[in-house]
Amino acid sequence: MGEPRQCRDRADAASCIILIEVADRILSALPARISEATLRLLLDLGVEVRTGAKVSEVRADGVYLASGEFIPSELVVWAAGVKAPEFLRSPDGLEVNRIKQLVAAPTLQASGDPSIFAIGDCAACPREGHTTPVPPRAQAAHQQAAHLVEQLRRRLAGQKVEPFVYREFGSLGSLGKYSTVSSLMGFLVGKTSLSRGTLRG
Repeated sequence: MGEPRQCRDRADAASCIILIEVADRILSALPARISEATLRLLLDLGVEVRTGAKVSEVRADGVYLASGEFIPSELVVWAAGVKAPEFLRSPDGLEVNRIKQLVAAPTLQASGDPSIFAIGDCAACPREGHTTPVPPRAQAAHQQAAHLVEQLRRRLAGQKVEPFVYREFGSLGSLGKYSTVSSLMGFLVGKTSLSRGTLRG
């Protein structure tokens, strides 16, 4: 996705902004339509978007990509995503993934000890029909917390713990004063809708 030389081909290349994303699209944890709409907004603003590109080294004068390409820069802003707390690096008997999240079953029970439950950013919970886990977002954590309250009651009563099912209620992406992209899911508005425009408050 994107137009790889758009930014640096401009006459005012001194103010060039390049967004480098290792995934095949930006905002990969959000629906594809949000990703595509946000990409169009960034391109309209003159931002160069490089997807499927991995940074291998950051230097004072720019960054090196894994491909060997060097991109000179006066300022580098690094956003590395979600990482679980450091104390989860090697919990006794519990499985963690590469970003130190506790690997959980669909019931939110931690792999290695069914008496431990994991929710929110520290949990890697499988999502049915998807190759990636439940996204580490606020609406997911809120749903997991509500689900866990009921499941703890069931467990204390000796009943079977039920699996967690994540429901996407929509997303909102803001590009500051320039524009906003939002997506509302069908069970809220009758059909899935995508909108864009300036968010005013």
